[in-house]
Amino acid sequence: MPYDPTLARLANATLLVPFESYHAPRWVLEGLADGVSGVCLFHNNLDGPEQVAALNAALAEAADTPLISLDEEGGDVTRIGQARGSDYPGNAALGAVDDPDLTRATLRSLGGRLAGLGFNLDLAPSVDVNVADDNPVIGTRSFGADAELVARHAAAAVLGLQEAGVAACAKHFPGHGATSQDSHHVLPRVEADADLLRRRELLPFRAAVEAGVRSILTAHIEMPGLGGEGPATLTPHILNDLLREELGFTGSVVSDAMDMQGVSGRIGIPEASVRAVAAGVDLLCLGRYVYADQVELVRSALVEAVREGRLPAERLEEAAARNADLRAWIRASAARRSAATGADGVPGTDGVGLSGARRAVRVAGDLPPLSDPYVVEVDAPAGMAVGEVPWGLGPWFPDVERVSPEPGHADRLLEGARGRDLVVVVRDAHRYQGARALVSRLLRARPEAVVVEMGLPIWRPDCGAHVSTYGAAHVNGLSAAELLGGAVGASSGRS
Repeated sequence: MPYDPTLARLANATLLVPFESYHAPRWVLEGLADGVSGVCLFHNNLDGPEQVAALNAALAEAADTPLISLDEEGGDVTRIGQARGSDYPGNAALGAVDDPDLTRATLRSLGGRLAGLGFNLDLAPSVDVNVADDNPVIGTRSFGADAELVARHAAAAVLGLQEAGVAACAKHFPGHGATSQDSHHVLPRVEADADLLRRRELLPFRAAVEAGVRSILTAHIEMPGLGGEGPATLTPHILNDLLREELGFTGSVVSDAMDMQGVSGRIGIPEASVRAVAAGVDLLCLGRYVYADQVELVRSALVEAVREGRLPAERLEEAAARNADLRAWIRASAARRSAATGADGVPGTDGVGLSGARRAVRVAGDLPPLSDPYVVEVDAPAGMAVGEVPWGLGPWFPDVERVSPEPGHADRLLEGARGRDLVVVVRDAHRYQGARALVSRLLRARPEAVVVEMGLPIWRPDCGAHVSTYGAAHVNGLSAAELLGGAVGASSGRS
């Protein structure tokens, strides 16, 4: 069939594309000029503030206010903090403090830093209610397990980000906190009735909508209690009747990454993309590795679906209009900020991140003064959303050993700690039997040892003192190191 430039441009307007390198390739710049709504940057695109700012400036010149987005939640999920960890505590730490003003200020500061680098859409905050202790994908990304607490911090986070001129994106609708499965690999299913799901999962999204959130990101998760089968991303009832009509959301619906197995594993990315847009998704976040040839396959699939009558052209027009409205909001917000500040409004080292991390730390037991501590870090795998970001107490202590979570290490570690204070650092130990077994063996020999939990403090062994940081960001580690007497002066850095 002949090429239809109008239809192709409408299809482009639904795309949020990744790319391969530190520089914008030609296919991306040409795509933005031809109506692609925007890009999503990942670790492979970011190599320091100057490079990121230059890259984003080049992207911004390719079209009128393209969406330049990333997953920057602060805490464990950070892109701009990939080199050493985030300067901002994550949601679990903010939820532990439970001061919405702090959450708002933290996200405003983070948003200001993103805006200063040229970003205008942050795929955050996560407003999932984390009620499953063994949740492999949410955990510290959630403000907590109480729906009302999550709701008030969801609203505060949205307000903070958007006050900085960065559009917020509440996720993962209708909620990814009640599952022990990861939608990167499978399609999770939550068995709960509609009443519970409305009182628990939907409450934070309602709060985000009332706070004026500009976009909401879908979950590749199945909730039959809300009506419909299959991933929420592909379910019209959930995206239209529930999100649009019941919750009153009028902004852009963004998909979670379309390369995830939970949505496209059985049908492929192009077909899943067609079904998502037909269901009510406005903006397709394609994922990390969906590059030029695959993007063309998605675009072609959308165009062909319109020609076949499977996807109404009006649905593409509606999606394009909503995404245009999002970009218009960003332009207007940037203009207001520029007029108010007379500059770019980039924040300085306001210290809000470290201050929040310090307030989040909890100590159970008596924390003694430590002299020449021997620090053992029990490794834990990074989830798909987190990636390889440094964590632990290594920057502040001269003698740190990281080991795999195997009990067989215990005798050697105890010998290394002979005559010294022992500090054991874990991350979500409740999820890893090997880590718990190793820590238990160490504590049988050294019951006075200090345990530092840098994930969720669900497993609390008997020990001399138990320190909970509620996250593994750089500032979370620094706040623990301060309590333990680490050498923090040279390593504290910007907060």
